[in-house]
Amino acid sequence: MPLVRIELPPAVAPAAAAVSRAVHQAMVDTISVPADDIFQVVSRHAEGALVITPEYLGVRHSQQALMIQIFLAPGRTLQQKRALYARIAQDVAAAAQVSPADVIINLVETLRENWSFGDGIAQYTL
Repeated sequence: MPLVRIELPPAVAPAAAAVSRAVHQAMVDTISVPADDIFQVVSRHAEGALVITPEYLGVRHSQQALMIQIFLAPGRTLQQKRALYARIAQDVAAAAQVSPADVIINLVETLRENWSFGDGIAQYTL
């Protein structure tokens, strides 16, 4: 049930499909997301549309920096989250030919009652 938003700068946009697959596979392998549970929005942005500081917390970002935001239900341990971050950074960096430092990830935990997968029904509340 995770909803994934992937924000790509122009230099990385051609690798959108590979980045999408890498993110999903990382979730399957590290946080037990079912293989057929894919909900993603992949956005390709014009030059300058993504504003990312050149350095933050000792991490240097280039013009190829991209952002991944994952909305999911609570319940993953800190260890699982760390494994997810590491795997996404490694696999997306390889897929998009960018530095792992350019892979910025944000998890947003939302209660299951806040989801509807169609028909106007909160399926997880039934």
